[in-house]
Amino acid sequence: MSERAAPFHCPYCGDQDLRPSEAGGHGSWECGSCLRAFSVKFLGLLSAPASVSGGQTDDRTD
Repeated sequence: MSERAAPFHCPYCGDQDLRPSEAGGHGSWECGSCLRAFSVKFLGLLSAPASVSGGQTDDRTD
């Protein structure tokens, strides 16, 4: 993942009128449509889910 990844849509209104916020520091954005400011922070990677071993059974009754 790039350290310069940017959001494509505002998380509040969904508009694409985003610009970096100078007041908020690194990872802060401003939406020109709804006039909200927000921050985006990468927390880390999640571990992969455990795989299901063997065949799965279908418990439905017809």
